[in-house]
Amino acid sequence: MTIHKEGYSSIALTILFIAVLNAAIHFYLPLAHGLQWFIYILSFVLFVIILQFFRSPSITINKDETQVLCPADGKVVVIEETTETEYLKDKRIQISVFMSPINVHINRNPISGVVKYFKYHPGKYLVAWHPKSSTENERTTVVTENSAGTPVLFRQIAGALARRIVWYVKEGDTVTQGDQFGFIKFGSRVDVFLPLGTNVKVAIGEVVKGGKTVLAELGQAPSQPLKAEVKVETVKADDQSILAATTDVPGKSVKIAEEKAPVKKEA
Repeated sequence: MTIHKEGYSSIALTILFIAVLNAAIHFYLPLAHGLQWFIYILSFVLFVIILQFFRSPSITINKDETQVLCPADGKVVVIEETTETEYLKDKRIQISVFMSPINVHINRNPISGVVKYFKYHPGKYLVAWHPKSSTENERTTVVTENSAGTPVLFRQIAGALARRIVWYVKEGDTVTQGDQFGFIKFGSRVDVFLPLGTNVKVAIGEVVKGGKTVLAELGQAPSQPLKAEVKVETVKADDQSILAATTDVPGKSVKIAEEKAPVKKEA
């Protein structure tokens, strides 16, 4: 396990704080041995908490075009049908993952494809499980479209403790499923919006792993274009001959041309 690059400055500040605190206790209270030991233990616990928060474990990603991987470690807190109003502007299945301070806070691409949309939104710092945190908190919105043309929207959402969102993608980037696309510090949430009909593979309250847990399976897109059969027929009605052309595609028949001409009457 290694330390994520986003943790270098935080860990350095933590070490500096611990050093100053311990030096102050020794200087001003040299005989308070009990307090000194308490500060030692507190300093050690604080250092371990900060260190584990920025851990970056090595994982194996199993890429699959039909699957949506979980973008973050945490617990599933929302699975519902909702209307996405920022970009897709239609009904979607929303899956939300809450990340506690003890989780790995690396964010990973749920699918491979091209980033069609990206936007950063400054905002509030409501607790991550608040219903309005998805639309009012500091957040980013990313839309990636896979090779089949299916868009998946996902958001990094800052929580009450998380005051900084980091992202590594922009519009036009080609991204790979499971690769890192961002990082959120000290507790947060990630929302994923999937097409209706997607086969959800997780349940409310389930503990999930970023880049490992399969959130859902996407529907298969047609591998070949639909073939249309054109039918031309002549129908006589009254004193006119109607020439009509229709095309049949699975599930519908569409009229594409119509021509009328006088019918020749026999002498």
